[in-house]
Amino acid sequence: MDLRTGYPHSARMYDYFLGGKDNYEADRDQAAQVEKVFPSVRLAARHNRGFMHRATKYLAHQGVRRFLDIGTGIPTEPNLHQIAQQIHPDARIVYVDNDPIVLAHARALMTSTPEGTTAYLHADITQPDQILTASALRDTLWPPREPVAISLIALLHFVPDEFNPYDIVATLLDAVPSGSYLVISHATPDFDPDTFTKIQDIYRSGEIPCQFRSRDEITGFFTGLDLVDPGVVPLPRWRPDLIAVDDPDDDTLTTLDAKVGCYAAIGRKP
Repeated sequence: MDLRTGYPHSARMYDYFLGGKDNYEADRDQAAQVEKVFPSVRLAARHNRGFMHRATKYLAHQGVRRFLDIGTGIPTEPNLHQIAQQIHPDARIVYVDNDPIVLAHARALMTSTPEGTTAYLHADITQPDQILTASALRDTLWPPREPVAISLIALLHFVPDEFNPYDIVATLLDAVPSGSYLVISHATPDFDPDTFTKIQDIYRSGEIPCQFRSRDEITGFFTGLDLVDPGVVPLPRWRPDLIAVDDPDDDTLTTLDAKVGCYAAIGRKP
């Protein structure tokens, strides 16, 4: 397996920002450049992880028992299946990622309850048809006789427009039934354009495709869906009461908007 440890990878950089140890010198060097221009990036990573926790808990309480998590990242407990299966022990989850390091740690994503199921698929978001026809989905989620939550957490800003991300999301949504959900968090330049231009350039200099988007552009991914209240909002404002996020700075939400630099939302397929 070629881990390409000499090149930075977004999943391993995210692991570094979260304080993990599954990263390499190239990841740490690139991450340090980001941290230099965006000192709150570790705080942003924690808040993004907190949104995943809140979103999964919300969806499980809506009765969702099927989850397709694309762009999973290196396992960090609690993982999505652990949250979902606390509420529905029979929940079924398929994780998808293109980083071979995540593949190497996939066993940590397989610790399902006896009643439920987890599976891992090594694949890329830019090839949605390969994801949708994979045996991991066929054996775990397909045919989707009940709603499926498609989770794209901190992923789509690594899918520039040349890869047709709106078509990719539409393809995924076409494959799931009415009542399914789309979950997105996405970095934005809206609060600090100059800084996020620099961050985008840093990722690209490491051969990591990257394109941050405005609130209107991110809202476009939810075309045809019913947005769950409060809609497309700065990430710390998405139902922050459900699970507290560890924030040593005790910042106001207004300050956090800029320090996190992300939007988040959930949409429901009619």
